[in-house]
Amino acid sequence: METTQEKISLLQEMISFALIDGELHDKEYDFIEIVAYELQIDKATLLKLYENKGEVKVIKDEMNRICQFYRLALLMRCDNVLHEREIIKINEIGIHMGLNPYAMKRVLKLIEESPNHIVDAHTLIAIFSEQLN
Repeated sequence: METTQEKISLLQEMISFALIDGELHDKEYDFIEIVAYELQIDKATLLKLYENKGEVKVIKDEMNRICQFYRLALLMRCDNVLHEREIIKINEIGIHMGLNPYAMKRVLKLIEESPNHIVDAHTLIAIFSEQLN
């Protein structure tokens, strides 16, 4: 991740996705806050993002697109409530990012089947890489 604006765009996309079901659950907020901390975005800036709906920028690097898709998938599962709108939206976002739909489907299935909803990085990369061959 290169610029602060790109990091803010990722967080805006996550906030928008978290609100797709009509409410922001505490676990979703906490997860977004953790990601903001990891991206070195201060809390004041993060809180402003909840008020201002900015334009989401397209992520150029494929690895960063895969990571963002995975963050959204984790966000989708963190409140233990899976809404149909979330499933539709995450697929739309992934396709808009240029990710392979079959790889996305496999990752979402692995996340669903995992007891803690986590897929290790090597498996995640392998799934998207094998679709390139």
